[in-house]
Amino acid sequence: MDRNALLGMILITLVLLVWMWYNAPRVPQQPQKKNDTLKTQVKSSNIAEAQPREDTLGIYFSHLVKGEEKKILVETDFYTCVISSKGALVEKFELKRFKTWNGYPVQLVEMEKGGDLSVVFMTTDGKIINTRDFYFDTKARNWENLILKEKGEKKEIEFVLNINDTSKILKRFIFENGKYSFDTEVELMNMEKIIANFEYQLVWENGIKLTEENSVEESYFANAWAKVGDVYENIDASKFGERVSRSYSGVTRWVGTHNKYFAVALISNDIADGAYLEGWRVPLPNNGVKENYLIALKVPFRGEKYQKNYFTVYIGPLDYTILKSYGIGLEEMISLGLKWLIRPIAEFVLLPLFRFLHLFIPNYGVVIIIFSILIKILLTPLTLTQMKSVRKMQAIAPILKELQEKYKDNPQKLNQEVMKVYREYGVNPFSGCWPLLLQLPILYALFSLFRVTIELRQAGFILWIKDLSVPDTIIKLPFYIPIFGVHQISGLALLMAITMFIQQWMFSTTADQRQKVTATIMTVLFFLIFNNLPSGLNLYYFTFNVLSIAHQWYINKYTKVDLKPSQDKKRPFRGGIFKKFDIPTMSELTGKKKRKSK
Repeated sequence: MDRNALLGMILITLVLLVWMWYNAPRVPQQPQKKNDTLKTQVKSSNIAEAQPREDTLGIYFSHLVKGEEKKILVETDFYTCVISSKGALVEKFELKRFKTWNGYPVQLVEMEKGGDLSVVFMTTDGKIINTRDFYFDTKARNWENLILKEKGEKKEIEFVLNINDTSKILKRFIFENGKYSFDTEVELMNMEKIIANFEYQLVWENGIKLTEENSVEESYFANAWAKVGDVYENIDASKFGERVSRSYSGVTRWVGTHNKYFAVALISNDIADGAYLEGWRVPLPNNGVKENYLIALKVPFRGEKYQKNYFTVYIGPLDYTILKSYGIGLEEMISLGLKWLIRPIAEFVLLPLFRFLHLFIPNYGVVIIIFSILIKILLTPLTLTQMKSVRKMQAIAPILKELQEKYKDNPQKLNQEVMKVYREYGVNPFSGCWPLLLQLPILYALFSLFRVTIELRQAGFILWIKDLSVPDTIIKLPFYIPIFGVHQISGLALLMAITMFIQQWMFSTTADQRQKVTATIMTVLFFLIFNNLPSGLNLYYFTFNVLSIAHQWYINKYTKVDLKPSQDKKRPFRGGIFKKFDIPTMSELTGKKKRKSK
């Protein structure tokens, strides 16, 4: 690989480095005043933005803050759920098919905050009411256990908030086996003299519990979303001490929040006319961090004696197929890279291909290896051209070295003579960069996919590689390398770097010591970049490099190089970068001399 090819590799590496730095989770700085991040200030007329606990309950609801709390257990094939009569809230939602990083069942609801899914509204006497503070009545027994065994089997739980003799709020939960979602109905009876502003909100206040070992990276992927009309809106609470909030108006299909692998979404099954999203970041021990998001659907209140609205609540994995099955764009919450380039590759090519291969191959590590082979085959025409060009570059290396010695004091003349040799022998020094350039969108798509797809979460391969979605650490360092964020050594990243170094050596076209130094620096740089990437991505790149080494060895051993000057009258490489030099071939120069002599 000559100087120009190395320059191309360096530019590609810089693009990778900047892109990876931009997308890497940051180690958070602890805020000076933790209490500031835990307060909600009333900044507008959005109901969910206010703190009802700071208000008196007014003339309608004071008597409802005392009562008997009952808890009902619901169990399906997918989850175990606890519903509390205090607030008629989802107090616990434990997924049966997923484990946390340390082996416990994934539980997504903030139990210590009393649960979630409340109704919030403003009253005609100017108070903001959140039903999470009140005791509902239910016919269910305390700790009644509702077990759904058959697929499609349904069970209902009904809670009633008796405000007075005629005014009531009813919340009904309808659970169905075989789904990660349940239906919720809200009925308002004789509330026209109590609810003001012709609106109430269905609110999920406290986000999702953490489930992964690295809270910084998990929170990096956390967001809140709303589908308003045909537009997907989202917010990201990326700073301590600042509450990010957005209010939206218009037909709203759903609001949702998620971390790296799990999500909660409130889906309107009739008409919601707006949404409210709010997020805040809080510090955790050991430089950890958690992003919490409040999501709310704004529901029109018609001011009639009776109103009933229907909702679906999704609490489950951030699984592309499951989310897409709802047909309302919930899958947009999955971060799969740039929408106009990277996401289509990940969404419509890589993910379907991985899932297809996984139908026959249970181990995702093997799936990645087979995928690497397929990509290698696909790029073979390009890499074959590259490797043949490398062989020619190696063959003309002595000529180039002589020119370097001859014109070492005249760089301009040296460039002209080098380009003349390239054109004369039909060598394209830039052909080595094209396969890597064409791979970059695939690498970016794989990077995005491997970091967020729940299929690879905790999917092991062999030996020390226990999770293809995170780095495969073999050594933890006692120090931290800034910029690159390195605090451990990844085994696959190290193997990838070794194979890359071997490739650089095999592709070497000269004994120039500077080129060897540059190649070594490039290898180290790539190792530092890839060291923090998912082990699945490094497995792909390592496999691809091994295949490229084998291919290059075959080319070097069995391909003969013809060093005769090109007789092609079309003169290869007349266009592009060679055009500005406009250097004639040796045969043309000879012809001109003969014509002059005549």
